[in-house]
Amino acid sequence: MKTLFILCLILLLPVSAQAVDPSEILNDPLMEKRARSISKGLRCVVCQNQSIDDSDAQLARDLRVLVRERLTAGDSDQAVVDYVVSRYGDFVLLRPPFKAATLVLWFGPIIIALSGLTGLILFFRRQKKYTEELAKETDN
Repeated sequence: MKTLFILCLILLLPVSAQAVDPSEILNDPLMEKRARSISKGLRCVVCQNQSIDDSDAQLARDLRVLVRERLTAGDSDQAVVDYVVSRYGDFVLLRPPFKAATLVLWFGPIIIALSGLTGLILFFRRQKKYTEELAKETDN
């Protein structure tokens, strides 16, 4: 019984879905660590909510290979990120920079949430007013 309980706990633990194929891994552990660090900061433009390190999409795989190629060519971490951003734009960054072009990425969700909240408040106020008016009419 105890073994079954432990097995269930192990199966319920969150597991990172590291999608890096063994053939992509670099021989140099330091270079591989740098590549993984960069890959975790880049968004898969197909999946959009995953880093290229976690995504199984073909484009994510291509980007992981590109990151490793640039690193082995001698580029710095920032140069690799800048290269990928130059090809795909700021959207490829999981944490886009704060500038005029990315204001929608930063404030869009807040504006949408506030708009929805305002809409709900107005709806319930109108409902309350309508039920009060209906109650007055039925009292008379």
